[in-house]
Amino acid sequence: MTLADAMHGRLIRPQLALTVGLSALGVVLLTGLGIWQIERLGWKLRLIDAVNSRVHAAAIAAPGPGAWPALTADADEYRHVAATGRYKPDADVLVQAVTERGPGFWVMTPLETDRGFDLLVNRGFVPEDRRSDAASFAPPKGEISFSGLLRMSEPGGGFLRANDPAHQRWYSRDVAAIAVADGLSSAAPYFVDAEATPNAGGLPVGGLTVIDLPNSHLIYALTWFALAAMLAGGTIFALRTEWRSGTPLER
Repeated sequence: MTLADAMHGRLIRPQLALTVGLSALGVVLLTGLGIWQIERLGWKLRLIDAVNSRVHAAAIAAPGPGAWPALTADADEYRHVAATGRYKPDADVLVQAVTERGPGFWVMTPLETDRGFDLLVNRGFVPEDRRSDAASFAPPKGEISFSGLLRMSEPGGGFLRANDPAHQRWYSRDVAAIAVADGLSSAAPYFVDAEATPNAGGLPVGGLTVIDLPNSHLIYALTWFALAAMLAGGTIFALRTEWRSGTPLER
C-alpha cells in the first residue's frame, strides 16, 4: 500500500463515519414520523366513528353557557342538537359559500332561545342571484323549534380574504364577529347547521352540511417508512461499495 493510499484511508474514515451517523439519525427520525402517523391514524378513525355516532344520535339540547368553556371540536362538533326560540328580525348575515348547488351564501340568523342565550343558526343556502331578495328567505316569525348539527366557529375569514363586517362581506362563519355585528350579548361560541326542513318558498335550503374528515395518515405513514427504508438501503449500498473498492475503512 502506498503512502497516498494510507493517507486516503485516514481521510475517508471520519467522512464515512459522519455519513453513517447522519443516515442513522435520519432513519430514526423518519421511522418516528411514520409511527406518529400510525398513531394519528388510530385517532382519526376513532374520531370518524364518534362523529358518525353524533350525527345519527337523537338530538340533545343545544349546550348552554355552563357547557361553553368545555366545548371542543374533537368532542362536540357535528353533535345533533335542538333548540327552541324566536329568530331575531332583520339580522340575517350572508356568508359566502360554495356548495353542491353552486356558489351562493349561507344565511346565518340569531335565535333568541327560550333558555336565555342567543344561538347563531345557519338556516341554509341561497344562490348568488337571490341575495338581494331577502323576503324570499326571511326567517319565520313566532316561536320555532328546530334541530341540526353543532359546528365550531370559523374565525378570521376565507383563503386570503378577511371578513369585513363594516361592509357586510363575510367569508367564514365567524361566530364572535357576527355576534358583535348583530349586537348579541350572550351568543353561544358555536353555530348550528339547520336540518333539511322545508322553508316557505324553498329558501334557504338546509341540510347541506358536508362532513369532511380527511384521513391521509396511512399514506403519510407509508411515505415516511418508505423514505426511511430508502435511506437505510442507500447507506448500506454505499458502505458495501466502499468496502468492495478496497478503500481502507479503519486506521
